[in-house]
Amino acid sequence: MQTYHIWTIGCQMNTADSERLGSALEQLGLTAVPRPAEADVVVLNSCVVRQSAEDKVTGTLNLTQPLRKRRPDSVLALTGCMVGPRTEELQRRFPHVDLFLRPQQFEPLLELVGGRLGLDWEGCVGSLAPQQPDVATYVPIIHGCDLMCTFCIIPYRRGRQVSRSVDDIAHEVELLAARGVKEVTVLGQTVDAYGHDRDEDHDLADLFARLNDIDSLERIRFLTSHPSYMSSRIIRSVADLPKVCEHINLPVQSGDDDVLQRMRRPYSTAEYRDIISEIRDTIPDVTVSTDIIVGFPGETEGQYQNTLRLVDDLRFDKVHGAAYSTRPGTIAARTMDDDVPQDEKQRRLKGLETLQENILTDINSAYMDGTVQVLAENRKRGSWTGRTRGNKLVYFDVPDTSHCEMDSDLTGQLVNVRITRAGPWSLSGVTV
Repeated sequence: MQTYHIWTIGCQMNTADSERLGSALEQLGLTAVPRPAEADVVVLNSCVVRQSAEDKVTGTLNLTQPLRKRRPDSVLALTGCMVGPRTEELQRRFPHVDLFLRPQQFEPLLELVGGRLGLDWEGCVGSLAPQQPDVATYVPIIHGCDLMCTFCIIPYRRGRQVSRSVDDIAHEVELLAARGVKEVTVLGQTVDAYGHDRDEDHDLADLFARLNDIDSLERIRFLTSHPSYMSSRIIRSVADLPKVCEHINLPVQSGDDDVLQRMRRPYSTAEYRDIISEIRDTIPDVTVSTDIIVGFPGETEGQYQNTLRLVDDLRFDKVHGAAYSTRPGTIAARTMDDDVPQDEKQRRLKGLETLQENILTDINSAYMDGTVQVLAENRKRGSWTGRTRGNKLVYFDVPDTSHCEMDSDLTGQLVNVRITRAGPWSLSGVTV
């Protein structure tokens, strides 16, 4: 047993989970390979937030059946949000899968691999921080969610909120910084609820202050926040701490109060607007993104128009839009009729996307001929890519007249870029 392959779909938390599991397998002596057919251990990290994601997982699981026949000694594991507390139905549907692991439940796989290798895995595996991380990487700080939104399956899969200690997180980030990481994004389903479940009097602002002092770390981001936990103290820390980036993702989900009540989102649109006002009044040059679901059960045309009105008023820098998808086991699936036709959901989603594209075209035009600071992350097709502190995606080139050589490795460097093209989804420019 020498190689492994991890296939990942879904949110940033899934990406982080896969990186951490990969780190553990590498500490046991395994090497990552690009194709599952080459791997002794194959892990599928699943997502079921929407039906389309679940369908991709199911299709990929079916494709692994012939691999198991060709390599019967290999190990196949399914993890992520498709796996709940009870796995009988999954075992019936996918009998060729060896292990079903709930999110972050790595131990059964590590025990199996360690047993085949003749190793005590607990004595071999230390920190789960990635061994060879990207310059910008994810660090989970709080797992699970205590809020039971009617549309969401996450609390049933990831459980109650559990925060890691400040010392534990800081040690991991120090290790990552020593391995070349320049930017960390601290993660949680409700990241601004960090610390509320612990006895220590620490919150997200305290964690920011601790991470801000880590040498060689350049930037700190955080995802995903919830309006109920977005405190003035957290907002002020984003404004005051130089390494915390001026970008906040704050999902509103709907711009109509009745729909929010049916979603069990414990705030009104007026309260949400007040939070956005405080964020923008407190943090200079802040960018704000949000998540919105259209076509939720019972959503009328008028309620949908209220959502468009809120988006038009608040002018977000990014909107993650989605058409409602029934998730079996959720409150909405048990108690509400999915009564908005699919073609109507798609019409509403298209309308939201068109409005946001127009807003972003206008917002991003202000960057033309200006200079922004970008963390260079990677190079594709001759151009570099990276993000501003406000999370704007930037493609940039190094001109011949620059002091930098064309073939210089800029990975992990903060560079100044003059913007020469501004589109709704990205910016382009040249280094100065």
